Amino acid sequence: MTYCCALRLDRGLVFMSDTRTNAGVDNISSCRKMFGWSDENAVITLLTAGNLATTQAVVSMIDERLKSPGERHPSILGLPSMFAVARMVGDLLKEEIARAGSGQMNADAGTFGATLILGGQVRGSPPRLFLIYPEGNFIEAGDDMPWFQSGETKYGRPILVRAFEAGMSFEQAVKLLMVSYDSTIKANLSVGLPLDLQIYAADSLTPGPTRRIEAEDPQYLAVSENWSAALKSAFDSLPDVAL
Repeated sequence: MTYCCALRLDRGLVFMSDTRTNAGVDNISSCRKMFGWSDENAVITLLTAGNLATTQAVVSMIDERLKSPGERHPSILGLPSMFAVARMVGDLLKEEIARAGSGQMNADAGTFGATLILGGQVRGSPPRLFLIYPEGNFIEAGDDMPWFQSGETKYGRPILVRAFEAGMSFEQAVKLLMVSYDSTIKANLSVGLPLDLQIYAADSLTPGPTRRIEAEDPQYLAVSENWSAALKSAFDSLPDVAL
């Protein structure tokens, strides 16, 4: 399992993903789940959750089209809008799941499934954020749904619901995501450090700061420890329940 999350802010987009992959408690490793492409006209970030072979195949197909784009197989950076990018990536995901599952008589429906979070900006249009399902269809983030999660979402969701604000700064957004991930990591062994972070400032058309947050990262540790202390303090301040 994994945990990926992306926020749509007034000032741009923030992406975070963990790197843990596992096939049982005795086979745990790290693998990058955040990918990016950019040129002078577009900046695109992709977060991947689900079957690792499926997501790596989709990323490889995107890379191959960048090397030799054509009319039938355009480059991800040659499309006119983020909607067109989302449609192309959705089609690639659906096709790869169908290809991997063909002939696999005993495979469950979700064996080769994956969910993707896609965000970025194409020159001439605003930043956009999409959640792409295994079937290839997708939804877009908006004012009523300003962030997307994929993978192991439930433990990190409450802090997002309570504290997210579209007008928050990038620094506040990263702090919010650190709390969301810390809560998830403490509750589920299938999500783990290090974490990958990507920031994109609206209309910059340039990839923003990218950072890998390791287990010993002092800022992450400070957020984790202070959040735990604040929760304990808040709990202690609640009135006792009469029995």
